[in-house]
Amino acid sequence: MDRMGASCPSPSTHTDSVRVAIEALSVSTELVEEELKPYLDTVLTVAIERKKGIAEQMADSGILPVLAQILRRKSTLTTPTVRLVAELARYPPMKEQCFDTGIVSALVTLLLNQDQDLLLHVNQAIARICYESNLQQERFLKLGAVPRLASVLLLHSGNEALRSSCLLALCNLANMGEEDGSMLAWDEGAHFSEGERVFRGTSRYSFGFSSVVTMVRLKQTNGQYSVTVEVLQRCSTLLWGANNGRQAGHRSPNLTHLGSCPKLYKVIKCSVKNIPRYRSLRATVFHSLL
Repeated sequence: MDRMGASCPSPSTHTDSVRVAIEALSVSTELVEEELKPYLDTVLTVAIERKKGIAEQMADSGILPVLAQILRRKSTLTTPTVRLVAELARYPPMKEQCFDTGIVSALVTLLLNQDQDLLLHVNQAIARICYESNLQQERFLKLGAVPRLASVLLLHSGNEALRSSCLLALCNLANMGEEDGSMLAWDEGAHFSEGERVFRGTSRYSFGFSSVVTMVRLKQTNGQYSVTVEVLQRCSTLLWGANNGRQAGHRSPNLTHLGSCPKLYKVIKCSVKNIPRYRSLRATVFHSLL
């Protein structure tokens, strides 16, 4: 590999520096950390800032195979590279290339790592690649992403950020999540049987009389874990009481507090007529051997 720092002219503008960095990474044949780090930092900064056209520029550069090669090695470049992949995974042109370039398999392998900061970015990358993509979801499932995500979740459930990213990845693998998870706040709920863990995601911002709740259940049976993802809807007692009042032919009482409607859970789980327009109501179960 040529010494990029010596052979490349000093860029005179920010645009030139980005172009030089992308070119340097895309033509690298040897992964020399000291040489690649400044270029990687430049590209990562631009990706985080979401500069217009950067995704298309990187998609055309052939940079992903090099990033996959970096991910397969243990080095100081691994974490910033995963962060870069997680940022690039927001864009369809990059997302579509992740499997053929080896990014997907490298991410699944990295789920065995013990570095919690690294795992956070790996989960974010997986969640974004899988978001609303049945093809990518199927690829991750075949590579065994679910049991590894379940293992990370159980080992690091006390790390709130890592727990949230892991749950989002599981939800997106079930095609029942969102792109970045910023709208959901997760907590661990009560469990009703031995070997079961229940996590509940509720919207940080609730409007009107109803809200959506995402439930992720992990249950151990005979050495295996089943991971169940459900999306439920709940409403206020005010709305529930008003509905009952109309059915009985009289006005409902004026309730001063709001709560959940447990009966509505069952109704919506069984009826497709009440599904919100923006989200299909399903329950997806993964059976995984840990």
